[in-house]
Amino acid sequence: MGNEDDRSANYPFWGASSRFRPFSAFFSPLKFLVWRAIPARLDEAPAGINPKRRLLTMSTDSPELSPTMFKRRNFLKDSALAAGFFGLGNYLRGKNAADFSALGIEPYGPLFPDKDKILDLPAKFSYRVISKKGALMNDGFKVPGKFDDMAAFEGEGGRVVLIRNHELAFDQVDLGPFPKDRYPDSLDRSLSHDPGGQRQPPQIGGTTTLVYNPKTGKTEQEFLSLTGTDRNCSGGNMPWASWITCEETDDMTSARGRLHGYCFEVRADPKLGLQKAVALKALGRFRHEAVAFDPIDGSLYLTEDRPDGLLYRFLPDRKRDFRSGRLFALAIVGHDSADLRNNDKKAKRLAEKAQPMAIRWIEMDNLESPDDDLRHRGFAKGAARFARAEGIYYSAGALYLCCTDGGPRKQGQIFHIHPRHFGNAPPTVELFLEPEERDLLTNGDNLCAAPNGDLIICEDLITEHKMKTPHLRGVTPEGKIFTLARNAKNKDEFCGSCFSPDGRTLFVNLQGMSFTFAITGPWRK
Repeated sequence: MGNEDDRSANYPFWGASSRFRPFSAFFSPLKFLVWRAIPARLDEAPAGINPKRRLLTMSTDSPELSPTMFKRRNFLKDSALAAGFFGLGNYLRGKNAADFSALGIEPYGPLFPDKDKILDLPAKFSYRVISKKGALMNDGFKVPGKFDDMAAFEGEGGRVVLIRNHELAFDQVDLGPFPKDRYPDSLDRSLSHDPGGQRQPPQIGGTTTLVYNPKTGKTEQEFLSLTGTDRNCSGGNMPWASWITCEETDDMTSARGRLHGYCFEVRADPKLGLQKAVALKALGRFRHEAVAFDPIDGSLYLTEDRPDGLLYRFLPDRKRDFRSGRLFALAIVGHDSADLRNNDKKAKRLAEKAQPMAIRWIEMDNLESPDDDLRHRGFAKGAARFARAEGIYYSAGALYLCCTDGGPRKQGQIFHIHPRHFGNAPPTVELFLEPEERDLLTNGDNLCAAPNGDLIICEDLITEHKMKTPHLRGVTPEGKIFTLARNAKNKDEFCGSCFSPDGRTLFVNLQGMSFTFAITGPWRK
């Protein structure tokens, strides 16, 4: 296994979306999902799409769509995530069957103990630690701690560009990039969103960018790419090689806290170095978590990590420019101010599995309110409430929304959203999964899909399971579960899982230790 460093936009208002990965053999549920997601009425087909062959003839010349979005690789990524979620559904449904023990498989064999006691993997897999908290970066600063979500982009000459979040606040200066609790005099203050002052330490959340060479197994560059933000937790990757990073701000109402609660865009271009932090205020000021991009109409879907949060949709005024536009919140037709959480015994249970509910969108105003009240005002207007909506993923024209505290026992929920008309059927949201006992939906945090359609889930153990050991789990499209990796060091959570553009390397973090790993091996076809 080796040592710790080397172990060998604007169409008519009828659409919505987010992110995912590959599955090439279309089984019937996925095929139905793909076709349902495409507008069914001929007059709804956007420019560049032949209405008689919508799925097959998307033009890369469409003025609203990036040519890179229609490469075969991106289509495979799209379908893989749908396959993965269907597999998760099959697994949870199979748990109630008599042959539950048959759901566990070892496609790569058992895990073997790592002699360095960092990461246990199957025999034919290996890892490299490609980044560590506190190491010196190319820009002269230290690698910040609290690694979180990240995304991988195609670089030059087969290299991979990683953009990584750091969930840091100003009171964690010992984990920050700077040598003291002050913004460096050598660094342009205008590049930071919140550089602090004479008596204030700088905000030290943000992102770092890594350039990794899979051929040599070396990180060739590492530098600060965004600074001055607060608790960058998750976000979403854009098809033009940029990352929307989100502030999951705790303090939203103090004088300093009012500077935060925004999203920022970071380009995956190593030549740019530290990029100027520009708050995308049109996306709303709230406790952001994740973002999903809709490649058909250029809109964004944004989640709010609150027990009474909303789901938002942003329509930009211009393609790829999120500095201006309109923000909406999801509502249920015929059920104003619906509670979809299903965890309040006093509230009427509205969301039921496989029962689609027609949706509409309510436009929001006063997006930069200092009072942290956007969700309250949206609910009063008729928007629906979700229980800590966190991950959101786009696949084949549909969305999957993961809600951490949903369900009668707060075991989690996944909603399936069809944002477009299907024949005469309106856009809908339906409850896709709501497990009866604690399982992958409550222990799972970040997730991604492998090129073969397996869903890779990072365990972030809940309080009553903290004595257990965190793992990386996999769920196949057929609903079988397997273990890919185990934290052999401590109880730190896995986070930030993502595959390289060629699907050969899985990148993942351990947050507390703040290690980034590159994992390779004989992935299932």
